[in-house]
Amino acid sequence: MAEPQAAGGASGKLVIRNIGLLLSGDLGRPLLDADTIAAVDGKITSVGKAKEVDTAGAKTVIDAKGAAVAPGLIDSHVHPVFGDWTPRQSQLGWIDSCLNGGVTTMISAGEVHLPGRPKDIVGLKALAVTAQRAFAGFRPSGVKVHAGAPVIEKGMVESDFAEMAKAGVTLLGEVGLGSVKSGDEAKRMVAWARKYGMRSTIHTGGPSVPGSGYIDKDVVLEADADIIGHINGGHTALPLEQITCLCERCARAIEIVHNGNELAGLHALRIARELGQLQRVILGTDSPAGSGVQPLGILRMIALLSSLGELPAEQAFCLATGNTARQRALDCGLIEVGRAADFVLMDRAQHSSGRDLLDSVRKGDLPGIGMMVIDGAVRCGRSRNTPPADRAAEVVPA
Repeated sequence: MAEPQAAGGASGKLVIRNIGLLLSGDLGRPLLDADTIAAVDGKITSVGKAKEVDTAGAKTVIDAKGAAVAPGLIDSHVHPVFGDWTPRQSQLGWIDSCLNGGVTTMISAGEVHLPGRPKDIVGLKALAVTAQRAFAGFRPSGVKVHAGAPVIEKGMVESDFAEMAKAGVTLLGEVGLGSVKSGDEAKRMVAWARKYGMRSTIHTGGPSVPGSGYIDKDVVLEADADIIGHINGGHTALPLEQITCLCERCARAIEIVHNGNELAGLHALRIARELGQLQRVILGTDSPAGSGVQPLGILRMIALLSSLGELPAEQAFCLATGNTARQRALDCGLIEVGRAADFVLMDRAQHSSGRDLLDSVRKGDLPGIGMMVIDGAVRCGRSRNTPPADRAAEVVPA
């Protein structure tokens, strides 16, 4: 397992050259005609052909060797606790394992698995601030975990949200995992959260942990949270006609997760595409969970939606990068000047039947990851979790 990292990225200049395929993360232009990236102090400064990019003075040079580069993947739905440990599965190093699956950023949907999680208002606010502070100052293996997502409970008032926002809390945990389950009550608290700049997610479907409940389309529509959390259930999905209704009548983000109903996930993708609203679709794992930790969960979702959902692979990658970055107001997820220098370098897995990376994903195979970069710093080389890549990048003398 990689060593834990404090918050922050690399100083100095990074150059990635000999890129064979550059995935932008942007649905409007998923492929870029470029083979070189430069970044300084963890931010992208130039993207283009080698002759167009100033590569002088690089501290770190990565030779992609013709492999693909994409923005680091974003898991829109995780349930961290503290550090790189999950009590749900009594497992250490789960975040590091997800780094080896291409994930560079995670968004908490609530620290609900903490043993003895406080449900009184003073306690839940204290936990949210503590989790936010802990992960702001600590990055397991370099992964950015946006945490501190309180699960709202009955009795909360507007000043509670103002207090948390002032302390740095920017998220709400899944609405419905606590005692607030009615649409009108959830709507009031979601509005307070939005007023103070906090983004919200609502649980959708059947109960997943003790204390959660069944949240149907009517509650989701009335609550009007920013993210329709696991629209394909976590694990039990709503009837398909309710999922159709949510896609058609709500303008919020449509989150499809690994630990959900695959048929329902494919249905949500199809409806979003028919509506011409693929930009609303984002991906998560909803892990750790009863089914375990899925280090390759986001990659598996990309392969599922491309192969069975018949979505071009280059667009499927956008759902886990640029779409999520825009819905979550993150500075990563896109290959653009000024964005965070978070990259996954990958290629077709050895012996895949696909002709190249994109064709292999369209055929349902996972790519092989050769290197991970976060904020301009190399965090791991060849992945220990994916199949080996045909071509693996390496750091070369500057």
